Amino acid sequence: MDEPGPPAGDEAPPSPPTPTPTPSAPDTPYGILIVDDEEAILESLEFTLGTEYRVFTAHDGRTGLEIFDREDIALVIADQNMPGMTGVEFLEKVIERDPRAIRMMLTGYADISSLARAVNTGRIYRYITKPWEPDELRINVKRALESYALSSENSALAGALAEANERLRAENLYLRQEVERRYSFEGIIGESPAMQRVFEVMKKVAETDATVLITGETGTGKELVARAIHYAGTRREQHFVAQNCGALPDTLLESELFGHRRGAFTGANADKKGLFEVADRGTIFLDEIGETEPGMQVRLLRVLQEGEIRPIGSSNTLHVDVRVLAATNRDLETLVAEERFREDLFYRLRVVEIKVPPLRERRSDIPAIAHFFLEKSNARMGRKLGGFSNAAMDLLTACPWRGNVRELENEIERVVVLAGDEPQVSVEMLSSNLRGGSADVPAATADDAEIEDWNLNLSVDNMKRRMIVAAIRETGSKTRAAERLGIPRQSLQKMMKRLGLTDEAVGAS
Repeated sequence: MDEPGPPAGDEAPPSPPTPTPTPSAPDTPYGILIVDDEEAILESLEFTLGTEYRVFTAHDGRTGLEIFDREDIALVIADQNMPGMTGVEFLEKVIERDPRAIRMMLTGYADISSLARAVNTGRIYRYITKPWEPDELRINVKRALESYALSSENSALAGALAEANERLRAENLYLRQEVERRYSFEGIIGESPAMQRVFEVMKKVAETDATVLITGETGTGKELVARAIHYAGTRREQHFVAQNCGALPDTLLESELFGHRRGAFTGANADKKGLFEVADRGTIFLDEIGETEPGMQVRLLRVLQEGEIRPIGSSNTLHVDVRVLAATNRDLETLVAEERFREDLFYRLRVVEIKVPPLRERRSDIPAIAHFFLEKSNARMGRKLGGFSNAAMDLLTACPWRGNVRELENEIERVVVLAGDEPQVSVEMLSSNLRGGSADVPAATADDAEIEDWNLNLSVDNMKRRMIVAAIRETGSKTRAAERLGIPRQSLQKMMKRLGLTDEAVGAS
């Protein structure tokens, strides 16, 4: 919400000047080290400065360095002309120990060469001539210590910034690795023949820049496939951006994808980058591409053909290098035939097509997916469900899942929410539509009209027998029947043996 302005007709008061920040005073007084071979000078300086600071004195450089190593010293005042070690030599050793300490020099005569060396080598802050004015000395010392405080704060901030940058770099690396792991091929659960075929195509297109059209029913994981292709390819270090084309009207979608310039339309108060510009050198995922209007389809075609976009309200075109991955749950060929989708755009999008199979065509993947969602929901909601009963898993496997993986995830999440202290998922915990006979089985015959057995396990086994028999008789072989049922041939053989179905009885080859 905007801040209220001054009443109409009144002038806003002038803003007060921004004060210059002053370094905060330390918890304990600063330490000052004074090194001079004359006792009278040491006593005089200690008297002048001792009421405000912790003052340490030494008669020679060697003793001064011992004190400097032992105490927390912010300012050093040294005489230039001392026996054993000159003031410049002493200050050079101080710099080696702590370059942040402020250095001042006492001099009693105009020794230009010594002062020049002190300035250049000892890097003194200021030199003090003998005799000195006490008030002037206090001012010089105060300013020197303010400089020390600023230097210390800057050093601390620089260290904290370097630490934060390193931590951020490590976090970014970890997050990128987590994203790549999550959206890798291994992050997509699927051992069924149908999904293995999808993986084969994904691996082939990942290292290319080919435009890919991902088709499949709602909830099959088309965006997951798109992200896996991006993070397995050469653009993995760049942006991946996604936009549902059916979520916005055409005018807003154009602004979202291509951007706009300030003043292009009512409410356009600033320039805005479109997603194609944001995704430059990366990947853009256009979900529900079949929902776009003809005008938008023309603009998308230009991007695919020329690699150019034009923000709304701009007369200039921008070149972008973007890989396009698109998805739809609609039959684009039918839309093309009905002249509701541009044929040229359709072929530009479908350089490679990946058809993600519905869950009912890969039923052998359902147990692994269900366990994955169970562990995920357990962790989020603090439950401890240990798995599924055989009858519950049989029912999940037999369900048609018209909402596919998304519907299965919602079902598992609902079960975990209502689980309480149950040790595992039982049939009774599943939703009523699953328990009410929504399994995807062949049409019932006259002999099936009545329930054969009120024992659920036996009823599920009978249903499996009917599905296996129907699949084998329809396809003519166990291999094709296993594909139809979405399970490996070896699993089909084991299931037939457990259910007492022989090859002769079902006419299998």
